Amino acid sequence: MPIRNRFAELHSDITAWRHDLHSHPELLYDTHRTADLVAGKLRDFGCDVVTIGVGRAGVVGLIHGKTDHSGKTIGLRADMDALPILEATGKPYASTIPGKMHACGHDGHTAMLLGAAQYLSETRNFDGTVAVVFQPAEEGGAGAEAMVKDGLFERFGIHEIYGMHNSPLLPLGQFAIRPGAFYAAVDSFSIQVTGKGGHGARPNNTIDTTLVGSAIVMALQSIVSRNTDPQQPLVVSVTSFQTDTDAFNVIPAHATLRGTVRSFDMNVRAHTLQRIAEIADLTARSYGATAELTADELPYPVMSNHAAETEHCVAAARVVAGDCTADAPRTTGGEDFAYMLNDCPGAYIQVGNGPSAGLHHPEYDFNDDLIPVGCSYWVTLAEQRLAVA
Repeated sequence: MPIRNRFAELHSDITAWRHDLHSHPELLYDTHRTADLVAGKLRDFGCDVVTIGVGRAGVVGLIHGKTDHSGKTIGLRADMDALPILEATGKPYASTIPGKMHACGHDGHTAMLLGAAQYLSETRNFDGTVAVVFQPAEEGGAGAEAMVKDGLFERFGIHEIYGMHNSPLLPLGQFAIRPGAFYAAVDSFSIQVTGKGGHGARPNNTIDTTLVGSAIVMALQSIVSRNTDPQQPLVVSVTSFQTDTDAFNVIPAHATLRGTVRSFDMNVRAHTLQRIAEIADLTARSYGATAELTADELPYPVMSNHAAETEHCVAAARVVAGDCTADAPRTTGGEDFAYMLNDCPGAYIQVGNGPSAGLHHPEYDFNDDLIPVGCSYWVTLAEQRLAVA
């Protein structure tokens, strides 16, 4: 049974949950409304245990099967948080909070896992326990690490953990995964440039931080092209450039550059951060300014799938979709699910959202036609891993 018939019946309900979540996006650990909605649904479904506040704002529900001869618990994880982006979809259920939106599909991930939780609570056709894990703060806050440090695996006895993310780069409902390194390590950085401000009409009396910052941005592009082995994947992106004035006739005394590094090799990562610091410092000094590098957020490690658990995901995906790409290319996207995989066997799979705006784009929207596929995948994986003898 590829797509469970029950999800055709539940599709409109799950879609309504998704639209409600989409209309009320919350950032990082400030996911209290979302967590309350999730916990309330889990209680309504009859989950045996519902625990809130795991890793500050996470929710964990335990669903016991008809039997427990295996004594095993598997975890299914969805992320709940949104992004600080002004939505431009024009949808009737668009964000009601200016400057915040679900631009990565976490509303869909949460809704699909809720749908799977309802089905598993109704049928309980498995031997053991399913833990449904709803995580805050994936988008830069290391919510997965917070849940691990709060005893996610020890408190709930989880033996395996699985994650899933939609991808606009894949056809609707198509699955893709790979064993080993899948998502890149993520570092974020900021560079504080200090010069001498003054009147825009007299630049000769200033040390222009706009000019200095621009020179640093250009010089940083040489790290990938000239300082790194071409066989090693690496991204260095400056994504924000802010000065301390908006006036058209003022040369600012300070400028802040922010950006990200994506890598798969720890030696490459360390060398890249060293080169950013050196290039920023030397470039600034050549203009008479100073530049200070700081890593202002927790880095995410490389996310590596465990081999056996990857095969389990492939088997479930093939039941649901008929096929699964088992050797997907690595991606320079980052995913804090890496922290969970560092502490527990598991794997993370992509599922196609179909053609759409890209992730983190103001016009992106999760495809509701994916809901029955994602729900069926979760249920199939749970029933296969906890098969009734």
